[in-house]
Amino acid sequence: MYEPVSHSLFNRILEDLKPETRKQDLRYFYIRLGANFYAIYSLFHQLYGGRADFDTQMTRLVQVMAERHIERDDELKALDIQRQEDHNWFLSQELVGMALYADGFAKDLPGVQSHLGYLQELGVNLLHIMPILKCPQGASDGGYAISDFRQVGERFGTLEDVEELARSMRLRGMLLTLDVVVNHTSDEHQWAQLARQGDKQYQDYYYIFDNRNVPDMFEETMPEVFPEQAPGNFTYDEQMGKWVMTVFNTYQWDLNYSNPAVFIEMLDVILFWANRGADILRLDAVAFLWKKIGTTCQNEHEAHLILQLMKDCCQVTAPGVAYIAEAIVAPVEIIKYFGEDAVIAKECEVAYNATFMALLWDAVATKNAKLLDQGIRNLPQKLDRATWLNYIRCHDDIGLGFDDRDIAAAGYDPRAHRQFLVNYFTGKFDSSPARGEPFGENKKTGDMRISGSLASLVGLEAAIDSGDEKAIQDSIDVILLLHSMILSFGGIPLLYYGDEVGTLNDRSYLDDVSKANDSRWMNRPRINWEKLERRYQHGSVEQRIFDALKKMIAVRKLIPAFADFNNRELIETGNPHLFVFTRNDWLQGFSQVVVVGNFDSTPQSLNLNDLGNRGQFQFTELRDLVTGEAPAMFKNQLVIPPFHFYWLSDQRHN
Repeated sequence: MYEPVSHSLFNRILEDLKPETRKQDLRYFYIRLGANFYAIYSLFHQLYGGRADFDTQMTRLVQVMAERHIERDDELKALDIQRQEDHNWFLSQELVGMALYADGFAKDLPGVQSHLGYLQELGVNLLHIMPILKCPQGASDGGYAISDFRQVGERFGTLEDVEELARSMRLRGMLLTLDVVVNHTSDEHQWAQLARQGDKQYQDYYYIFDNRNVPDMFEETMPEVFPEQAPGNFTYDEQMGKWVMTVFNTYQWDLNYSNPAVFIEMLDVILFWANRGADILRLDAVAFLWKKIGTTCQNEHEAHLILQLMKDCCQVTAPGVAYIAEAIVAPVEIIKYFGEDAVIAKECEVAYNATFMALLWDAVATKNAKLLDQGIRNLPQKLDRATWLNYIRCHDDIGLGFDDRDIAAAGYDPRAHRQFLVNYFTGKFDSSPARGEPFGENKKTGDMRISGSLASLVGLEAAIDSGDEKAIQDSIDVILLLHSMILSFGGIPLLYYGDEVGTLNDRSYLDDVSKANDSRWMNRPRINWEKLERRYQHGSVEQRIFDALKKMIAVRKLIPAFADFNNRELIETGNPHLFVFTRNDWLQGFSQVVVVGNFDSTPQSLNLNDLGNRGQFQFTELRDLVTGEAPAMFKNQLVIPPFHFYWLSDQRHN
């Protein structure tokens, strides 16, 4: 778009680029910058237009983008062009991810590279490696307190190891996802250290106050993230004699994005990791990027402007890189992190489907899908060219962020139901086989979350301890049922390392004083590779889970209907224990798959008349795509065994 003011500034900026920059081959860069400059200028002006140094800061922004473009590897630039042509690449049903800690999975980055064959054996082709950057010794919030954004922690390896891993993965057709912590730094970061020494420039990188007057005004409306271990949102720093905003932990200082220098620094960090070979960047804690007195300091409009600006700048320098929004917020808010009033994602192409995750756990505890069905029906429609990241477990706790109105509509009292779920998964409810632990109890609100591994939360640990083979099989069936949901729902399924072989709670964290007060370390295991060899031992727990998941993943990749083009329809069955939806091939609308999940411990039936004419299913021709077998039928009633699922198709159309 031509606009005189921005066009004039654009010309001046190009003239002011460093001579050594202008000498480089910048053809693609200039084309993309020209196409995106008005949007970049407009967003930067909305955020920082009132500053006297606006033009200087804009010039610095473009200089950084140009320098990162120049250093970008030719192979990555070719990948940029390829993905621009195949612009729906991240919607493919062929993508299946896994999240892991490098040191928990395989000691370090070279170790991860040596085990890529294992991931390929399972069918995983997208790997999210949790934070690997330099952090303080001891308490580091699981790697999210960064003391150097451009250095790999010694225990993980080196920058060269990252680049070698990325190259090896590209040769195997695998995608690499890395974290960029955009909301805060460690108090050991150089910026924080300079601020402590009195450097005003770097004190402006954070929210730092001489006394409690302004912090107290913020505290009136700001919730606490970790009320048990880090109450409040500000920490007094003895060396400075000032108060610092520390929303997450006392050692994590929140960055001040009202300072354009901070935005430019963090964009530079994002592009740095894009140039190390990351295909996807997970932007951590994006809901917290803008702070405003009188608000919760979450989901502010300016936070979305910052993400849009990051996306537009990345589109110029590294357009083949996608963003994941780590925003664990209410559905009505999380949908905004794709970008509002658009078809193409203006902010992040991918977002965590935390609502689906929490609803699945509700179905496990209640053995019915009432709240699951109710909650998904009220999940806002996403953009056509954006997608969910669907997961069962992750490195964090399980929050119960359901909408009270949905809980009530499902027939429960909201407060009592949340308490039931906490009691169920921490084993305090009679007959519950779960072995989780509470996390993050807020005594002011009564809110509490849950820690624990997938296998231990569904009862596998208790079943193994008791030697109850039926309970072991039931637990395995629930594990597979949950994975069948994330693999078929629509979006990128993200497995969590260890879940593919039924890894139990890891309580060794209790022996580490820096971790002992954080129960989330139970579900951050260290993989025993000798134990993983049991996946080849017929009848073992590891073999039963691994082989079933491997088969599911392989089938998923062959079903075009599982690509994510807003092609899902929930089916009302009248049976509260069943969760049923259809997926249709967006290119061939008549080719459909019916997904059926039974969350109850007893067999359930589905009246096929409830499917109407969807897919024109012929009852005698239905086949389960995973097993290839015809499911049990009685007249027009489909019988679904306990904790079982079907991916059903009329084979005439496949």
